[in-house]
Amino acid sequence: MILGADFWARPATELAPALLGKWLCVQLGDAKHRYRITETECYFGEEDTACHAHKGKTPRTEVLYRAGGITYVYLCYGIHSLLNLVTGPEGHPEAVLIRGVEGASGPGRVTKLLGITCCQNALPLTPESGIWVEDDGSPASPYEALPRVGIDYASPTDVQRPWRFLAK
Repeated sequence: MILGADFWARPATELAPALLGKWLCVQLGDAKHRYRITETECYFGEEDTACHAHKGKTPRTEVLYRAGGITYVYLCYGIHSLLNLVTGPEGHPEAVLIRGVEGASGPGRVTKLLGITCCQNALPLTPESGIWVEDDGSPASPYEALPRVGIDYASPTDVQRPWRFLAK
């Protein structure tokens, strides 16, 4: 079953662990990939100093303010495209970073494996766009909730939030 608007309308704090074990599907040109999601990390609103929208809406972060169910792909360190799935209601910036899938650990490795670049920013999560998520009905994956990584710029409180989820 392809996950639709009702699924993406929920908050990132709820969806980040719920995405573990779901299938991330990508079809770009003739290449089709389907991998189970094994690690996620959530970013939740302007009040979260680790969220790109912490300082408000900009041309870069505008996509985070849209209703959930689209991609937010950005370039990290000028090298790696990172894939986030926007969640929640329109006007509240939040997203889930895909940190790992079966066969790739680390958000830069995920996008490299799948062929995702910044050209896939702001796409709806549908087969027509080439990026979507499926639920095959498997039981929820047991997971560990851990502090987020790579956010040294954030407040100590936000650094320590257990908003990184790793399937066991």
